[in-house]
Amino acid sequence: MIRYLSLAAILVLTVLNPIQGGEPVTLETVVDPGPNDLSESIAQDYSLEKAVHFLDSASLQWQKQRKCFTCHTNLAYLYARPAISSDVQAHREVRQFAEELVQNRWEERGPRSDAEVIATAAALAFNDANTTHKLHPVTKTALDRMWTIQREDGGWEWLKCDWPPFEHDDHYGVTLAALAVGVAPEDYVNSPATQDGIAGIRSYLAANPPENLHHRAMMLWAGKYLDDLVSDEDQQKWVNELLDVQKEDGGWSAATLGEWARADDSEQDTVSSDGYGTGFVLFALQQAGLPMNDERMRRGVEWLKANQRESGRWIARSLYKDNKHYLSHAGSAFAVMALAGAEE
Repeated sequence: MIRYLSLAAILVLTVLNPIQGGEPVTLETVVDPGPNDLSESIAQDYSLEKAVHFLDSASLQWQKQRKCFTCHTNLAYLYARPAISSDVQAHREVRQFAEELVQNRWEERGPRSDAEVIATAAALAFNDANTTHKLHPVTKTALDRMWTIQREDGGWEWLKCDWPPFEHDDHYGVTLAALAVGVAPEDYVNSPATQDGIAGIRSYLAANPPENLHHRAMMLWAGKYLDDLVSDEDQQKWVNELLDVQKEDGGWSAATLGEWARADDSEQDTVSSDGYGTGFVLFALQQAGLPMNDERMRRGVEWLKANQRESGRWIARSLYKDNKHYLSHAGSAFAVMALAGAEE
């Protein structure tokens, strides 16, 4: 589980979270945090308060403007926000939106895709595990629905828009489903209704070994919660492979985690460390049990603290096209989780 900050730190963050104007970030008061600009200045000092303000603002702005859930923004937010504090209006509003998706949209019109079912179930389950520690009835509804759309090979029809790393291949969806069922509170993983589905997940992953480092990092994350998903041998091997691509400056590059073609025919930046590569890999290594007193982990934390932008976010160049760079939203969420996990 994510290690939480002290009560004193949470109280300070709850008060200081607004950053601007003295008002909490809500759907009513949210101000667009602005585009993800690769040239945005590095902050003079690391600020967790600014990071949380960015996450609240980016998620609520997406919800208000787009009225949908995405892996890179508000679903990632449901993973990250409890690492600091879930007792804020912004978190309640995003969580409520997810619950309404399951209760209303799915019941009336059905999910937009199978991927929406799995991603929502995973975000709600992880959120439950790190807030109430109880399985919410809406979360169980989403989890149970996963099994009704599982294919015979144990996989799901995932969104494949060539938008890596989230909407690119079936393997990501299967590992996300494994995480969802494994992390869900109240021993959901051992309920009779899950056994065939989990067997299908294991069968799919055995027949489709992880092809790239992002797949392996996802396996490490899911493997923390689903027993025997990853062997000790593979865990050590994949940890070493992730450490091997750490940059000299202590960070990681998202572009080194897979071989992904860009839509604009430009080259992937495999040289520069970025927010998603560093935040996600550091978090995955924590889930695999690599201790924070390991020099390589400390260097990753130092990179995050030294490379936050003035807006509070961490920038990651899109792996698809140089337009929106929404990978920065997920990168900022994983950065916050990784930094929370690094607290002693």
